[in-house]
Amino acid sequence: MSGHAVRPGEGLFDRISNLVRVILRVKDDLSDEEVEGLLRALPADTRRNIEALLNPRFRRESILFMKMIGRWVVEGEEAARDPRRRTILVPFNFPPEVIYVFRRGFPLTCEVLTTLGVSMLEGQGERYWDYAMGLGVPDFLCSSSTIELGSILSGCDFKPQALVQSAPGACDANSKIHELVSHLMEVPQFILEKPTEGGARGKELHRRYFRRFISQLEGFIGEELDEGHMREVLEAANAATDLYYDFYELHKASPCPVPNIFSLFTYGTRFTSWGRPDAVEMMRAMVERSRRRLEAGDYPAEREVARCVWLYIGYYFDFLGFFNWMEERGITYLNDVLSLCQPMRYDTSSKQSMLDGLAEAVFEYPMTRQMGADSMSALWVEDMSRFIRDMGANCAVYSGHHACKQTQSVIGQVRGEINRLTGVPVLCLSGDSWIRRMTPTSVLQEELTSFVDHVVSKKGKRGRRSEQEKTRQRQGG
Repeated sequence: MSGHAVRPGEGLFDRISNLVRVILRVKDDLSDEEVEGLLRALPADTRRNIEALLNPRFRRESILFMKMIGRWVVEGEEAARDPRRRTILVPFNFPPEVIYVFRRGFPLTCEVLTTLGVSMLEGQGERYWDYAMGLGVPDFLCSSSTIELGSILSGCDFKPQALVQSAPGACDANSKIHELVSHLMEVPQFILEKPTEGGARGKELHRRYFRRFISQLEGFIGEELDEGHMREVLEAANAATDLYYDFYELHKASPCPVPNIFSLFTYGTRFTSWGRPDAVEMMRAMVERSRRRLEAGDYPAEREVARCVWLYIGYYFDFLGFFNWMEERGITYLNDVLSLCQPMRYDTSSKQSMLDGLAEAVFEYPMTRQMGADSMSALWVEDMSRFIRDMGANCAVYSGHHACKQTQSVIGQVRGEINRLTGVPVLCLSGDSWIRRMTPTSVLQEELTSFVDHVVSKKGKRGRRSEQEKTRQRQGG
């Protein structure tokens, strides 16, 4: 292929589908020699991230994760060809179980597809971004959605039967590119708007919006929701949620026994498979691996020098130089705003309670909760300060993603408030989380190293307070 053209059969989804079909045939337990041989056969862009995933410290969990994602991609492709089913493209801030409660519906998450393309394909999705730019799409729209949607706009990729949009107010850049695709490709779009008011009145208004939204989906899919199937899906979601909270607690140990890359696995699971047995299996595997590491005192660095909560998102074009690099230098990636999604258990006692629970899940979904609040900075500060204190973090990092101008407008205030409330320093980076051309990995590494060496280390490790200290504080001592 020359230049940045997109040819038939070379759309992002088609290329991912071909790749995951190979992954699904890989053994669950690869030896070091087999991994070495596999890596030699891969193009450079793919090799670096596969090498990161197949690190012996978490190889089995990575293969389990890749196969879970692989089954999701393949089923989405098959559903798109099945006239009895509906493949619906959904955004990152929309719970997939809302679609899984329909027997005939299947959700494909746009940003997950982009991340797969950027992390696994030669060229890292840049040709699809460039194609969208060539159409006149402004470059301040989000690469996380524009890369996959640019591939769809090329006419050389699969075409979903519908789009769901639940980002208005929380992520307008995301909303506009979905709107453009809906218009140009003549794909129906179902919009679920979140009121900015966060109190009881706002939630009741949102429940009304949600019920109307579900009614529209029932008409489009041609299926009335079945209470028994809903219960089956949401009980599976509850089982994954219970494991999520076990997993959350494991992060509190120091040094942290949870591999850095498991943060990515957490929301990869949450955004694709919640409500399915695959999510339960994946969450259990991560809990068990982290527990074994905790019991063995297994940590890849000489000591844990920094416990970082990421205030926003991470970077996804270089797993080896990001997640693994930090972990091997004692920099723990505790979690970010996506993996700190705090899923809630569903009340499955009735159809109405389940519908209300799904509406609540949408309302409180990560990023929608913070960036779509009546006060973005206030709720963002409240949530992240709580996580910093709860996890005993000694620093925080803001990624400054290229398209997220709404967060950049308030990060100065958020940074100051978090420092005042928790005492931890905050590093502000800038770049694009899905495009390497903006800020290379080497620059991110230099800034993180300087921050840890010259700011975090000088402040000393901010460990979690003892129970005696907490009691004295409550008593005013």
